[in-house]
Amino acid sequence: MPRHVSLTRKHMSNYDRAAQFSPFAALTGYEDCIREAARLTDERGALDPDEIEKLDARLRQIDARIDERPEVIVTYFKPDELKDGGEYVTAPLKIKEIDRIEGRLVADGGVCVPIEDIYYIEELCQSKEKPYIR
Repeated sequence: MPRHVSLTRKHMSNYDRAAQFSPFAALTGYEDCIREAARLTDERGALDPDEIEKLDARLRQIDARIDERPEVIVTYFKPDELKDGGEYVTAPLKIKEIDRIEGRLVADGGVCVPIEDIYYIEELCQSKEKPYIR
C-alpha cells in the first residue's frame, strides 16, 4: 500500500520524529541526588594542645608583621554547605589583618578564614635570591 501523505498537515522532520521516542526521565533530579549522596567529605580533625600553642605563636608572629602583609600558606577546614563534614584546603594567602572580633584571618581577594578552622600555617619568607617556606 502506498504511504499516506496528509494534505492538511506539514510533514514532520526526522529529528522531530526521533524526539518522540527519546528516553523519558520520570524522576527529574534523581541522578543529582545520587551523585550528591556518593560525594565524600572529610571529618574535622582535632588539634592537640601543643599544636594549638604552635598555631597561636605563628598567628602572633604574623600579627607582629601585619603591616608588611605577610604571605603564608594556610591549611584550613572548609565545612561543606550540603552535608556533614567538609574538606581541607591549602591556599597561599597574603594577610591583610587578623580580625579579633570575628576571629578570622582576612586576606587579599576578600578571602576570610575562621581561626578556629585553621589546621596549619606556613610562612612564606621572601629573600632576595628566592622565596622559601619557613
